[in-house]
Amino acid sequence: MNSFKVPAVDVLTIGRSGIDIYPLQTGVGLEKVEQFGKFLGGSPMNVAVAAAKLRHSSAIITGVGKDPFGKFVRSEMRSLGVYDTYVVDNPNFATPVTFCEIFPPDDFPLYFYREPSTPDLELTEADIPEDAVKNARIFWISVTGLSEEPSRSAHHHALDLRDLGDKDKWTIADLDYRSTFWSDEETAHREVERMLEKVSVAVGNKEECRIAVGETEPDRAADALLERGVEIAVVKQGPLGTLCKTREERIEVPVTPVKVTNGLGAGDSFGGSLCHGLLSGWDLPQIISAASTAGAIVSSRLECSTAMPSEPEILDMISKNPQSAPIVTKR
Repeated sequence: MNSFKVPAVDVLTIGRSGIDIYPLQTGVGLEKVEQFGKFLGGSPMNVAVAAAKLRHSSAIITGVGKDPFGKFVRSEMRSLGVYDTYVVDNPNFATPVTFCEIFPPDDFPLYFYREPSTPDLELTEADIPEDAVKNARIFWISVTGLSEEPSRSAHHHALDLRDLGDKDKWTIADLDYRSTFWSDEETAHREVERMLEKVSVAVGNKEECRIAVGETEPDRAADALLERGVEIAVVKQGPLGTLCKTREERIEVPVTPVKVTNGLGAGDSFGGSLCHGLLSGWDLPQIISAASTAGAIVSSRLECSTAMPSEPEILDMISKNPQSAPIVTKR
């Protein structure tokens, strides 16, 4: 058992962090790009940043290399309001870098440079701040952290510390499936399904639901997630909006119309706003509406971490789009 001693945070995430190198030119391949921007990246990191932008204390359990990019990760996350208390310096692996191409409105290829491994996938059980995990009001994981050992065991160790019976806390799984991280789909399905019994909320798109529960039709996918034990199942459908289900209600949120610049950070903004709504005691339709709107806002911007919206921006966008109000059906 470790001996980390820090105050509890509202939102604690675990998993990927690194550097996003995004082209400042859109509509062209990387081989033709001449100017790039450097941004803090990694989905769990971005969720922590989004939560901090929404005025919550947040931290991340992750690893970085002992290199200049590792120094950038630490300094940038601090400047964006995220505690770096649980960032592990790993001298054996470089801080990962991710490139993307931007072809609006819906084509954003990613290129991960994470070989032979990365500090975040080298997290061990000894790196888990047990008291922080237990006490965080929200604990957020990305399933990519289950793709390899020792990260897989570290994630399960952290999940086993959570009390799903505590109704004032939430354990949330981002189904964030990316084939490049996994040896095969069968392994991914097995590990994600094993994890579902340890979380209270699951969030994913249709492809991620296929890996998790073998369903892509949104209603069936949400029902399958509920059958695995989660309390809130969220299925993101891109331009078709968002479906959320509990055992009591079905919530459908039409998409918020925006001019898409880069869709890569939308899911992370969705996640940060979802955390904000839960922590603020909003009702579930309002939470999903705000999360969907937050995702749309970031998709209209170039970068991810520094593009996260504030609460006034989200609420203003909601007020301007009454056609995107949630549709609620009791079950």
